Amino acid sequence: MTKTETSTEAWVDLRKYDQSGFDRGKPGWLILLWWLVQAIAFPLTPHPFNNIRCGILRLFGAKIGQGVIIRPTARLTYPWKVAIGDYSWIGDDVVLYSLDRIEIGEHCVISQKSYLCTGSHDIHDPAFGLQTAPIAIAPGVWVATDCFIGPGVAIGANTVVGARSSVFSDLPAAQICLGTPCRPHSPRNLISTKIIDN
Repeated sequence: MTKTETSTEAWVDLRKYDQSGFDRGKPGWLILLWWLVQAIAFPLTPHPFNNIRCGILRLFGAKIGQGVIIRPTARLTYPWKVAIGDYSWIGDDVVLYSLDRIEIGEHCVISQKSYLCTGSHDIHDPAFGLQTAPIAIAPGVWVATDCFIGPGVAIGANTVVGARSSVFSDLPAAQICLGTPCRPHSPRNLISTKIIDN
């Protein structure tokens, strides 16, 4: 039996929600310890103390490259499901909602207030079942301020995602992409800084 669009009763029964099959990747006590450390240690470290924050993340299983900058207000749900390449920047108030893998390549910028979300729910399931899918961001990508990157998205190398865009599907490499839903707008071209001797 299908529900009609004129029905006024809820189509979901959240009492039936069950995420017992979801693998958080670590035991409950370690997850609670991580949340406590993140809530206290990260906000108390001054902005320049990236090495401390990166060291803490590595202790909890994150793969963090060299020269990575992570602001103290960034949040990672499960760091053991996150990999960040060399010299990448994670801005203030960025959320890496890592129910599934999040892989960020080298020399990437994830600007402030952006939200990388690997989890959602099945809108056709009366029990509102949890769904997860990984996010992959290739090297050289800039995700500008206040963007949403959805589950299962892959962003090609050197692409720019314009401010406040919402990305629900893969984006090709070397493009400037804008909007909600985010789409390629134009190629990204670099200005050469090579000095030519006369």
